[in-house]
Amino acid sequence: MSDLDRYLNAATRDNTRRSYRAAIEHFEVSWGGFLPATSDSVARYLVAHAGVLAVNTLKLRLSALAQWHTSQGFPDPTKAPVVRKVLKGIRALHPAQEKQAEPLQLQHLEQVVSYLAGEAELARAEDDRPRWLRAKRDGALILLGFWRGFRSDELCRLQIEHVQAVPGAGITLYLPRSKSDRENLGKTYQAPALLRLCPVQAYSEWLSASALVRGPVFRGIDRWGNLGEEGLHANSVIPLLRQALERAGIAAEQYTSHSLRRGFATWAHRSGWDLKSLMTYVGWKDMKSAMRYVEATPFLGMTLARDPLL
Repeated sequence: MSDLDRYLNAATRDNTRRSYRAAIEHFEVSWGGFLPATSDSVARYLVAHAGVLAVNTLKLRLSALAQWHTSQGFPDPTKAPVVRKVLKGIRALHPAQEKQAEPLQLQHLEQVVSYLAGEAELARAEDDRPRWLRAKRDGALILLGFWRGFRSDELCRLQIEHVQAVPGAGITLYLPRSKSDRENLGKTYQAPALLRLCPVQAYSEWLSASALVRGPVFRGIDRWGNLGEEGLHANSVIPLLRQALERAGIAAEQYTSHSLRRGFATWAHRSGWDLKSLMTYVGWKDMKSAMRYVEATPFLGMTLARDPLL
């Protein structure tokens, strides 16, 4: 790969690249379309999948087609009026309520963390190292994901070198890039130590248990208790979370990795955080993004409420 290709490749997030590649394959292979495409073929592609694929999925497919054509030097057929009108018609005739992850409520967070702590103690007593490590890892991942409102890919990209934890004080985490950091400037996040459900303590205990000193914070653990070299894949966070919740006796089918982010936003909202403070803490740039994550309850005021956890 040339230096030019390497920099061009770095300009697009891995998840976006994979999604675009799958979208192009769907257009060409699954549907039988031809590239470069015409506006008429793109419109017929939309019609063929209207009511089958969600509108947001169709918009992603259009973005992928647009990117392919512009990168290859062809006119973008997705900008044609007929394509825009067909998409507008699909949105009108096939309205669908946006599916959102169930927010992880504080009592369920406490339930699953308490269960994992008990599981870790039992595993250590039975000299079951793999089970002990998984319990410690999962507890730290869930608590950090909740209290920092991190996305699954952000959790999986955390590097030990970019984390500073001071037990009893707080934790500082640096991410060189994230979805909301369009300019790739990097961003530093902080979270305080808490009286209970503490992410700082959970993180410190996980590092102590795993004996990790550098590289990805959260990794796979094999059946012998060996840790992988690479970080967890973002897609593994959902089954990890659901399995932990189910073992703790919580029905988990409605939960996704976004449940941690939505759970924190809902907790902060109900605790009296004003919208601006919540947006600043989590990293949302616009109000629409923030409101998608917050449970539909009236704002409780414009000041930060005191909570027994803090």
